[in-house]
Amino acid sequence: MSKTGGAGLASAPDAGDIGYSKDLKARHINMIAIGGAIGTGLFLGAGGRLAQAGPALALAYAVCGLFAFFVVRALGEMVMHRPSSGSFVSYAREFLGEKGSYVAGWMYVVNWSTTGIADITAIALYTHYWSLFSDIPQWLMALVALAVVLAINLISVKIFGELEFWFAIIKVAAMVLFMCIGIFLIATRHPVGEGTPGLGMITDNGGFFPEGVVPVVLVMQGVIFAYASVELVGVTAGETAEPHKVVPKAVNAIMWRVGVFYVGSVVLLALLLPWSAYNDGESPFVTVLSNIGVPAAGDVMNLVVLTAAASSLNSGLYSTGRILRSMAMSGSAPGFTGRMNKSKVPYGGILLTCAVCVLGVGLNYVVPGKAFEIVLNISALGVMSTWCMVMLCHMVFVRRTREGLLRRPSFRLPWSPYTEIVTIVFLLCLMGLMWNDTAIGRPTLMMVPVLAVLLTGGWFLVRGRVDRIARARAEGQHPVE
Repeated sequence: MSKTGGAGLASAPDAGDIGYSKDLKARHINMIAIGGAIGTGLFLGAGGRLAQAGPALALAYAVCGLFAFFVVRALGEMVMHRPSSGSFVSYAREFLGEKGSYVAGWMYVVNWSTTGIADITAIALYTHYWSLFSDIPQWLMALVALAVVLAINLISVKIFGELEFWFAIIKVAAMVLFMCIGIFLIATRHPVGEGTPGLGMITDNGGFFPEGVVPVVLVMQGVIFAYASVELVGVTAGETAEPHKVVPKAVNAIMWRVGVFYVGSVVLLALLLPWSAYNDGESPFVTVLSNIGVPAAGDVMNLVVLTAAASSLNSGLYSTGRILRSMAMSGSAPGFTGRMNKSKVPYGGILLTCAVCVLGVGLNYVVPGKAFEIVLNISALGVMSTWCMVMLCHMVFVRRTREGLLRRPSFRLPWSPYTEIVTIVFLLCLMGLMWNDTAIGRPTLMMVPVLAVLLTGGWFLVRGRVDRIARARAEGQHPVE
């Protein structure tokens, strides 16, 4: 940590933040925050989880949503301390050192690169829902999706913000429309399928915990990934003109959005149909709409889920481009990932992420039926490590404020350091629960030693360059790698 001025209360800026435009407006940041909190985890994943845990799934979403809020609130406080496009990777460098920044950054890249593969696979699968695209090979649709979103990301950050704004509008509009329909059906006691919506759907079908408490606990390992994009608020802070005004509002709004859209929608689903009526292969919203005879319900929801996947891919390319540039400027990522184009877009990092996603196109060619499942489980580890790293950074940040080395902003994570400790323990427990899933979770956990070996080997390759750049900057030079 370095100091500026005589007070010793300010941190030196991250070299990776230099050169960005400030074209993201308040409406972009707010809608990106919404988009990060509403995705395929709700539109598609809630059906299978309802079939597992019953109405108590609402409690699982509430608990996981609370911890997601703690993470993004901690990140928001560090944004108030120093806005950075490098986000938690930049904060890890400041508070945990270059090794911490290196681990945080590459695990995040692993997370979003594999998520990107899952996204292009999902887009290809969703487009095959319509007969117009059914004859086009899955790998080709995946490649087209990647090419389109890549082009959008490379044009300018303003185009990215606009696209995310409208993606979020579609998702929110779909949720609001469904919730209005659901409330109307309950209020009028309109039949849904063969039953009448209301509390009887819960009390007459085993109650709130029809399968007991254990399935609710086990399902949390999947629920937590529904919130895996909330940290995007921190990355976007480096490209908005007034982060100190915009970010706190966006962070605070995440809490009620989680309550309304996730918890509220699951409660509505449980009141409209028996929990056993939902299944893993169909969006729960399509299940309800189909049972009341809404024409083209599947087409509408397929479009919404397709939008959610495209939004996720768009955000992944955006965030990893910024993260990799921050790392490149310190030497822990290849030098070309630090390059920017004339539109002030870090195209090097975006292209590297795309190169990994191209491997996903190959997976869609070789094993089209398993591509989605293979990569989604790898990204799970990246989500866990990212959130844990945010909380570790915040703990060190708060400790330094108490030592008088930094000034803590008024926008704060409450009950520190207990909040951070409880959140980290919760995330580690969820990771441990993955061991119970012998088909998917256990093989995923067995990849941890492999990732550890790769990260360790990579550090020995880059540490010399990291040390040279650090020494040069300490001497007032500005090396270009």
